[in-house]
Amino acid sequence: MRILILGGTTEASELARLLAGDARFQPTLSLAGRTTSPKPQPVPTRIGGFGGGAGLQAWLRDNAIAAVIDATHPYAAQISAHAVAACRAVSLPLASIVRPAWQCEDGDQWIEVDTPQAAAAALGSDPARVFLSLGRLDLAAFCAAPQHHYIARTIDPPGDVPLPPDIRFVYARGPFDEANEDDFLRGERIQALVSKNSGGAATYPKIAAARRLQLPVVMIARPDKPGGVPLDGAQAARRWLEALLAHHG
Repeated sequence: MRILILGGTTEASELARLLAGDARFQPTLSLAGRTTSPKPQPVPTRIGGFGGGAGLQAWLRDNAIAAVIDATHPYAAQISAHAVAACRAVSLPLASIVRPAWQCEDGDQWIEVDTPQAAAAALGSDPARVFLSLGRLDLAAFCAAPQHHYIARTIDPPGDVPLPPDIRFVYARGPFDEANEDDFLRGERIQALVSKNSGGAATYPKIAAARRLQLPVVMIARPDKPGGVPLDGAQAARRWLEALLAHHG
């Protein structure tokens, strides 16, 4: 059974490990290519876009794909919309791994906004030391608030993305732990944190550390993200594929 996994997340990597070596499945993991040095995967991997919804539809046909698992990031709404449309067009089953969002807890000081542009405005006019933890492609929004000193943590350098004038980069890949995040926020004298509500455990320690240090967190809400059959993780995705295989068998 030929499977396409739309990946780029820990859940996608976990599913790839679960399916690797299982003779019942022939998975291909697709990565968008936004990270220049992705982690090696135990299954065949393709990198780059499909050329829109029509390109994805053609790829599914040309590669005789039998099912698609959307395990993309909660903010990757465009590829998810393309997956829904393409699977509908070629009558393929589609399931989506849905990572639960973080919830505001007692002691959190969240300022919830809808976009990176709104996040920049929410930081206010007084200069502050701001930790940006939201991905390099969204950094341009903070050009509109040049009065702040930004520390941005990304996996890769920003490339040709427009940047605010006062910004410094820390290159690191999660998962992170609370003790180190606490030390980082204290050492950098951070006064506010900007984050997407990515969910999951890998990057949550920064939120817990901000709560402990009583720092405000500007939290960018998730976009509406189309999907298929909702699943709660890689194990559920494998069970869904096994059920499909049994049904078609």
